[in-house]
Amino acid sequence: MDPVPPCCHDGSSDVSIITGIQKEEKEAVEKRSQQVLMALKNLDIKANKAPVVTVLCSGGGLRAHIACLGVLSELKEQGLLDAVTYLAGVSGSTWAMASFYDCEGDTKKAEDDLKCRFEQNGWDMIDQSLEKVFQAATGESYSLTDFWAYIVVARQTRELQESPLSSMKQPVDTGALPYPIFAAIDGDLEASWKEKKTQETWFEFTPHHVGYPALGAYIPATHLGSRFENGKLVELKPERDLAFLKGLWGSALASLELIKGYIWGYLCNLKTQLGEKPRLREGERAKYIGVARMMQEGLETCTEESAVQWQEELSAYSEEGATQWQEELSAYSEVNTVVWQEMSMHIEEGSTTWQEELSICRQLSIRDPFNCLINFVYKTGLCLFKWEWGTIHNFLYRYATADTIPYKTLCDRQFLHLVDAGFAINSPYPLVLPPARDADLIISFDFSSGDPFETLRATAAYCQHNSIHFPPVDEAKLQEWAQDPHSCYILQGDKGPVVMHIPLFNLDNCGTEMQDCINTYGTIKLSDTYSLELITKLLELSKQNVRLNKDNILKEMRKAASAVSCKASHAEHGRGCQAMHI
Repeated sequence: MDPVPPCCHDGSSDVSIITGIQKEEKEAVEKRSQQVLMALKNLDIKANKAPVVTVLCSGGGLRAHIACLGVLSELKEQGLLDAVTYLAGVSGSTWAMASFYDCEGDTKKAEDDLKCRFEQNGWDMIDQSLEKVFQAATGESYSLTDFWAYIVVARQTRELQESPLSSMKQPVDTGALPYPIFAAIDGDLEASWKEKKTQETWFEFTPHHVGYPALGAYIPATHLGSRFENGKLVELKPERDLAFLKGLWGSALASLELIKGYIWGYLCNLKTQLGEKPRLREGERAKYIGVARMMQEGLETCTEESAVQWQEELSAYSEEGATQWQEELSAYSEVNTVVWQEMSMHIEEGSTTWQEELSICRQLSIRDPFNCLINFVYKTGLCLFKWEWGTIHNFLYRYATADTIPYKTLCDRQFLHLVDAGFAINSPYPLVLPPARDADLIISFDFSSGDPFETLRATAAYCQHNSIHFPPVDEAKLQEWAQDPHSCYILQGDKGPVVMHIPLFNLDNCGTEMQDCINTYGTIKLSDTYSLELITKLLELSKQNVRLNKDNILKEMRKAASAVSCKASHAEHGRGCQAMHI
C-alpha cells in the first residue's frame, strides 16, 4: 500500500487529502467574517458572531452573465454584498464572477466594461483568440473546451481574460471580497451522477485550490493541469488562464447538433475574416482559408450516425500517431504528402478550389513543419469525433488506495474531463452545503431557462439521496409557483440553511411582460444579438429583484445572525436560547 502523501497545508505542491476545508480558505473566511460583522452593524443588525451568508448564481449562458453582474452591482449598492461570506456560480454566472474578481469587486467598473464591450460593433480580438487556441493545440491535453473557450466564449463575452484563477487571492485573502467557488463536474462520472447522485461528481475551483470536495482531494489552483503521479508533482505546467476556465465552467448546451452548429458558424466567420486580412500574403490567406474550410466541411458532413464511423477512420491518429506525425513533418519527409492525402480523404470531393487551397497548405506546411494551424485542425477534428471536452491531467493518477479514495477508477485515468456543472444541477448547491462550510443563509439567484424552480427540485433530490440537510420541497407547490412566479420564495427546515430562491423573470419585476422577457433573453443566444439597450434592460431587471427583496434579505440576515449568536453564546456559557423561526 502506498503511503498517503502529506497534506499541502503549507502551500506545497503535493496532493492533499483532508477533511473539512483547506487552511487558506479557512483563514480567508475568518478575515471575511470581520468584514461581515461590520457590514451587519451598518445594516443595523446585531451580532457577536458572523453568520455564513452564501450567494448562489445559476447558469444560463450570456443571460446569466449579464444578470449575475446586475445582481452583484445591486447587492453592493444596497450594502448587502459586504455581509456575504461565499459567492458561488455555475456556467454563465462564472463569467460574471470572473469579471467581478478581475475588477477586484469594483462592480461599476465591471458593468461599465461590459457595456463598453457591447457598444462596439463586432469583436476585434480574433487574432489573440486564435493565438491562444493554436498554442493550446500544441499540448497533449487539448480538447474542444480549448476551442470553445478561446473562440466561442471569448466571443460571447467579448472578453479574453488572460489572468489566472490564483490572481484573485489578494482581495480574497484580506477578506475584502466574498470567498469565490466556481463549479464543474467530472464528465466521466456523469453516468454515476444520473444513477446515484454521487457527491464525488462535483469538482470545485477557488483561488487557492481545486479538487473534489466530497473526497477532500485537492491541489493548489496554480497546479491545475500539471502532471501528478502517486500524489506527487512530476511536471509543472503553466497555470491555465481565466479565458480557458470560463470555457470549461460554461460548456453546457442542448445537444451535439447545436454545439456543432456553434463551432461550424464560428469557423465560417473565421474563414471570412482571415481571408479579408490585407496584411496577409496571398499564400498565407489561402492557408488560413483552406484550414478553416477543412474544419467547416468536416463539421458540415458529420452527423451523430457517421461520427462513429469517422472516429474509426481517424483511429490511426492516436496520441502516439500525432507525435509520430510531428516527427515526420519535422524531418521534411515525403510522408507529409501521404498525411495530407489521408486527411483530404475525409473532405467531401468535388471542389477544385478546395483542392488548390489544400495543395498550397501542404506546400506551406512542408516549409514550416510545426505549422500551428495544421496542428489545430488535426487536434480539433480528432476531439470533435471523440467528443472530448475538459481534458486536464488527473492529479489523482496512480494515487488511490481503498483507504484514501473510494473510487479507484478515479486514479486509473491519466486525464480528467471536467465539464459544466449545469449538466448535473444548474446551481452550485452541492459545493456550499457540506457541513464544513456551515451555510446559515443561502440566497439563490436563478437565471435558468425552463422551469424556474428546477434547481430547487434537483437539489432537494440530491440532498435526500445523500442525507444532507435541506429545506423540504413540496412538488405541488413548485408546480403552482411556476405558473405565476414571484420574485422571492423562502424555504426552511428543522435543520440546515434557510434558502431564499429568486427567479430572474417574475411577475414582480416583469409584470405582464414576463413571457416577452423570457423569449427575448434566451439562454442560447449569440452575443451579436445583444444590443446595449437589451443589456441595460436585463441589468435593471436583475437589480430590481434585489431591491424588491432587500427587506426580505435583511429579515433573514437578522434571523441568521440571531441564531448564530445564540449558538455561540450557548457554546461559551452553556446557556440555552430561543431560536427564531419563519
